[in-house]
Amino acid sequence: MFENRVFNIQYYFFIIPALLLSLLLVLVPAIMTFGAALTNWDGMSTPSFVGLKNFQNLFNDHVFWIAIGNNIRWAIIFLTIPMAIGIFVSALLQKRKKSSTVFQIIFLLPYVLSPVANAVIWQNIILDPISGLLGFISRDYFSLSNPLADTNTALYAVAAIDIWHFWGYLVVVFFAAMRQTPEDQLEVAFLEGASGVQVFWNVTLPNILPTIALMIALVTIFSFLTFDYIFLITQGGPARATEMLSTFAYKFAFTSFQVGKAAAIGLTISFFGLIASFFYVWISKSEFEK
Repeated sequence: MFENRVFNIQYYFFIIPALLLSLLLVLVPAIMTFGAALTNWDGMSTPSFVGLKNFQNLFNDHVFWIAIGNNIRWAIIFLTIPMAIGIFVSALLQKRKKSSTVFQIIFLLPYVLSPVANAVIWQNIILDPISGLLGFISRDYFSLSNPLADTNTALYAVAAIDIWHFWGYLVVVFFAAMRQTPEDQLEVAFLEGASGVQVFWNVTLPNILPTIALMIALVTIFSFLTFDYIFLITQGGPARATEMLSTFAYKFAFTSFQVGKAAAIGLTISFFGLIASFFYVWISKSEFEK
């Protein structure tokens, strides 16, 4: 009994540093952000308390709702296309036992490149209407307009670039999950005469559902946090067609120096992230109770 008590004390000693780090890096900034959202502050002078006025102004700002709509569309795109590609390609890699590692490295290369490098590749080498591949095709074959300059296609063009960068990561994650499928389940399914599609649908897919749930939660959170490719390629344009909550908050904080409004937008982003987190916890709890 004494040894168990000592072990429990040691257990808490291991947890306390991580807990303190989380409090310092997560809870304290969160409280400060919430406090800033209730003030009128330019980041330098003394903040003045305004209550919920920043939120009221945001809810009356049509750009704020445009940004939320764009974030929701972005989330829908990334919860469908790259997820489907990742699952499909990882299933194909199951048949490539010897070369799967090489394919994973190739698929992961765009993900390990910096967003700046990827943005330069797509903007200046592929989609540039004069010197890029798009300009070459338009000049010598048939006319193509730059999708980044069209309000109807800009969001989907940037999403396509980000999908190109992101889908390889999902392949690696899903492939690792599929490799954890018990071999005896696969052997029994094949002995029963099941086809490859049936084995995947009835054996492999149920085994990777926890990983899929985790990726759904993370992709949703990332979708509302997305900033780098939008800012590097379009800065929220043209005509707010790619404006996101993150870029909208950035402009308030570092262009017009309205830190209070930027903090209010940040809390809005956190709200959507919390919804995704609660969804994952609920799914995980349901799986655990089965």
